[in-house]
Amino acid sequence: MMYTYPYPRAALTVDAILISPQKWVLLIERGREPYLGKWALPGGFINMDEPLEVACQRELEEETGIRVGAMRQFKAFGAVNRDPRQRTISVLFYAFTDSELAASAGDDAAKAQWFPIDQLPELAFDHQQILEEFMAEILK
Repeated sequence: MMYTYPYPRAALTVDAILISPQKWVLLIERGREPYLGKWALPGGFINMDEPLEVACQRELEEETGIRVGAMRQFKAFGAVNRDPRQRTISVLFYAFTDSELAASAGDDAAKAQWFPIDQLPELAFDHQQILEEFMAEILK
């Protein structure tokens, strides 16, 4: 299918929040720009032919080696300058795990590691804000 539009369009991404029983969150260290070397939630751009939840599961597995079942949608984030590459809107999904599952970095992730959600490293994009809202609304 060919897409042609007379005006710019925002890109759509998905990001995964994976939470362990001890309230640790899985992050990836970015292996490329933007934010090379900074930590972020696993995620990325959707494919044109996949549902959002499936895109999130795929990105999570590509970047961390972890496969999860059903995820719940949290909310969308779309601040104009949240990504320096282009206008992006990200739909966040989350799942709870039984433990800190073994993660192995893949795709554009340099590392994958669990962190206590209240002791996070410096995060890329608007992921600090995303996790603060998640803690306030879902982990309250």
